[in-house]
Amino acid sequence: MIGFAPSRNPGDAERTLATLVRPRLDPLLFRRSIQKLHCMFSAYKAFCPPPWASRNLIITPEIAYQSELWLPQDHLRPHFHSLYRQALTYPPVLSSTPFALRSSWASLVAGFPVFLEHFRNPAQLLEELLIDDHLRLKFLFWSFMPGRFYGSGSNRYPEQAAIVADWLHRRQSKGNRLRCLDAASGDGANTYGIARVLLEQGWLPDRFGVEGWTLEPLEAWAAAHGCFPHDPVRSALFQEETRNCLEKGGDTAIRFCCTDILTEPETAPFDLILCNGLLGGPIIHNPETIRHSVSYLSHRLSPGGMLLAADHFHGGWKKNIPGEVLGDAFKASGLSVVEAGEGISGTRI
Repeated sequence: MIGFAPSRNPGDAERTLATLVRPRLDPLLFRRSIQKLHCMFSAYKAFCPPPWASRNLIITPEIAYQSELWLPQDHLRPHFHSLYRQALTYPPVLSSTPFALRSSWASLVAGFPVFLEHFRNPAQLLEELLIDDHLRLKFLFWSFMPGRFYGSGSNRYPEQAAIVADWLHRRQSKGNRLRCLDAASGDGANTYGIARVLLEQGWLPDRFGVEGWTLEPLEAWAAAHGCFPHDPVRSALFQEETRNCLEKGGDTAIRFCCTDILTEPETAPFDLILCNGLLGGPIIHNPETIRHSVSYLSHRLSPGGMLLAADHFHGGWKKNIPGEVLGDAFKASGLSVVEAGEGISGTRI
């Protein structure tokens, strides 16, 4: 299991990043890919009327059609997926990249961040990514940590946090070390949020542990180090928001791990599990998979433990997966279910 402890030391961040991202790539491995992409783009410019794909361009059906006609995603995608595989030391989850999620090259380019705004030609982009190590690093983090998957700050669910605080206050008298899990921790904001609430409730760092689990190793690294190479503004805000938690010793109680909540072997049970922004969204939306996920998490609870789920990110999915589906899954797993702020909670009896 890949894991990282929180640290704001640049040396630690550089050392651990080297375990995930290769520092150099051989451009010769992509020579044929670049030649093929240059030919495709030349045909696109020669026969497709402008406007051509560019950042912030409003993509009309005609623009999308012309893009797919001359620069079909099915032909572009393998070359960039090969780049991801060569650049990363682990097998990447390619289904979460922009090349897998965007329907056309034009729509992908329209959503480029500022540091990619000069690229319209996929061949030119691939060439630059191979020779510019700094650009490639930003591109990797942008690819696997798109901004739309993350909220603002560690207090994304204030009503849920209030319920957790009340539950923790009632747990104080038990005196046992508390184990907490932030399943699908993403950028780690919610993981730090759990630790912050615990510290505010008077829990000492040696009396609790908080684990943040995610499938994406770059997320685990970014969460641990508060560093987002593709977004320095976000890095500064994140580090400022989490500074107080770390200064109070939260760094000794937090760990970020790259793991699949559905396949990770059994560990010691958790007293509190948060699973926000995952169930009922684009990753887990099949009712049967939701029931399996909830059952798996509920079995990781200690007696009297609490599982909470909420979601601010995937409003459109709720039309297909209404809240009743999640509530029924909680009940089917033997949990005592109540509404909990922005979502629901279930307690293992």
